[in-house]
Amino acid sequence: MASSTPLVEMKNISIAFGGIHAVDNASVHLHAGEVVALLGHNGAGKSTLIKILSGAYKRDAGTIFVNGEEAQISNPRDAKKYGIETIYQTLALADNVDAAANVFLGRELRTRWGTLDDVAMESETRKVMGRLNPRFQRFKEPVMRLSGGQRQSVAIARAIYFDARILIMDEPTAALGPQETQQVSELVRQLKSEGIGIFLISHDIHDVFGLADRVVVMKNGQVVGTARTEDVTEDEVLGMIILGKCPAGAIPGPGALSSTPAAA
Repeated sequence: MASSTPLVEMKNISIAFGGIHAVDNASVHLHAGEVVALLGHNGAGKSTLIKILSGAYKRDAGTIFVNGEEAQISNPRDAKKYGIETIYQTLALADNVDAAANVFLGRELRTRWGTLDDVAMESETRKVMGRLNPRFQRFKEPVMRLSGGQRQSVAIARAIYFDARILIMDEPTAALGPQETQQVSELVRQLKSEGIGIFLISHDIHDVFGLADRVVVMKNGQVVGTARTEDVTEDEVLGMIILGKCPAGAIPGPGALSSTPAAA
């Protein structure tokens, strides 16, 4: 995996708001079939960095590559063009309609007479859900009646149906119980098996160690370090988050305590 071209690479990314560097010279990469967890306190810069990739924010400096070629991402439409989809914590689902209506929300299939093709949309939703979560059977119910894990299935199905290869998941297990968290874990493993790369934003280190191949820790807008989860302990990652201290098993970044401070 390490020798192949990254699915996506963000190099020396910076953005400032009102003179404050929210992200400062940050670099991260993601390979196909890999889960990379972005960790850090609120305000560390992880969400801002990912919003640059998703097109929600426009970077001040730095370069983004997708499959080794420079990508021009200025808005969410650009990101989708490169196969980048975001599953926000709120999931952005329409609660009063069913799974198929949510999968095709804004991109509805129509008959030759111009009416909604509900049969085709349900058929396609059943196909993608059969691939993603074969146990899902509640196709006719409004998504407001679904469990948290089932709602995640619908949101992810919408992304991968439209050919997402790079998936951003924002706190996917927040407020979920153990059984629903396990469902989401199974979804992530299925996506990995299909070669989809996942950036996982999370505050739950336990979930991260169960799902992620690598962790990237940010603090004060900079990358403290990156490490394979098998090379570091949870306590060492906590030390990176809280103290900015990079352990022996991690590759230090500009924000590491032991590195030379970045120029203003």
